[in-house]
Amino acid sequence: MSDANRPLKMVTCPGCDAKAFIPGDLPPLATEPCKKCGHAIMMPMTLRQFELRAKVGSGGMAIVYRAWDTMLERFVAVKLMKKEILSEPQALEMFRREACSCAKLNHTNIIHIYTFDEWEGQSYLVMELADQGSLDTRIEKLQKLDELKVLDVGIKIASALDMALKYDLLHCDIKPGNILFNADHEPKLVDFGLARKTDAEQESGEFTRGTPFYVAPEKIKREPETFLSDMYSLGATLYHAATGHVPFDAPTPEEVVQAHVYTPLTPANQVVPEISQATSDALGQALAKNPGERFLSYDEFIMSLTAARSELLVRQYSSPEETRQPKRMTGWWRRQ
Repeated sequence: MSDANRPLKMVTCPGCDAKAFIPGDLPPLATEPCKKCGHAIMMPMTLRQFELRAKVGSGGMAIVYRAWDTMLERFVAVKLMKKEILSEPQALEMFRREACSCAKLNHTNIIHIYTFDEWEGQSYLVMELADQGSLDTRIEKLQKLDELKVLDVGIKIASALDMALKYDLLHCDIKPGNILFNADHEPKLVDFGLARKTDAEQESGEFTRGTPFYVAPEKIKREPETFLSDMYSLGATLYHAATGHVPFDAPTPEEVVQAHVYTPLTPANQVVPEISQATSDALGQALAKNPGERFLSYDEFIMSLTAARSELLVRQYSSPEETRQPKRMTGWWRRQ
């Protein structure tokens, strides 16, 4: 069939929002470049009531698509397991574990799970859409983030981890790539595929499935892993976002993990002098090599981050004269 006689389908380009025509005989999920902006336009694919319209991310086990829920008339994210690993029981179990673990948690900063299903042999997960990039992509683009924004993310994700802990759940893979942002730029914790119960026995070699730049020392040493290990990984994530550098870097992954155990941490405000002492101290305590020297709870960590945030706001919005002079109390509450 000549190009002139090929059937056409009108779709919306996810890159420029322009209406565009693509060949109607393209297979589902195949793409054509937009003639206006060059962005890949995908041939939609339907899974039950979900119409997959654009790819928004990809990982080792699955590809995530922006999809339209035709029943509830809303956009959602559909995480489609890659066909080549459908026959791997361990991968399928991780996919199911992510769905079950995350579905139990109702928190603003944990991605909401809507359903886990299978259609014509294809396993998929439907969840809240958070397609405004990850903390990882923001670090990549900006090198380092504004300190206030880092503190906001830290407070919210620490609160999310505290909620998970109330259900005896450890995330076990905190890193910038697992913090996504929705249309309101609210951070969302995702990917509970490695999550486990607090009293579950740690598998041999488990830390190697995580990310070396953010792994806690006790995990490397095969010592008992607790919520303090997630706290360490969150501290490492925030350190990276605030300074533009991971806490420990080296030519090989083996040297990186050894540095977590043996190399002293360079305080964040020595890497970036503009970072406040309060923020640097909070990150430093979360990144203590000995778990017993970290914050005793997420509440303590949140209080420390919140105090640093308040101090920063006062410094940003007060004139030098105001910060030097104590404010006089006025009104009925003033002591007589």
